[in-house]
Amino acid sequence: MDLDIFWTEFAENELHKIFRYYLKKAGYRIAIKLVNGIYNRPFKLKTHPEIGQIEELLKNRKVEFRYLLYKNNYKVIYWVNTEENRIEIIDVFDVRQYPQKIRRSQ
Repeated sequence: MDLDIFWTEFAENELHKIFRYYLKKAGYRIAIKLVNGIYNRPFKLKTHPEIGQIEELLKNRKVEFRYLLYKNNYKVIYWVNTEENRIEIIDVFDVRQYPQKIRRSQ
């Protein structure tokens, strides 16, 4: 199975926030390296969509959300949309935040 990767607008906005923060704090090179790493992380899901762990804090939702960790600080949260034949990235969450914040609505 070779699925497409689809980033929601919410997830893209979170990625932009991370970029802007690190651009200000650490400079362009660090910011772009971090964001590119996060962005490229989900490509391994194209052929193995269920390698991510189930996100326990989102278990009460209609679909099963999973995540991949990047550098132990960022969860790339996704679900497998079999109807559209794609992986939908719904959020990039910094795990150093208050954990319940992950339940925020889009």
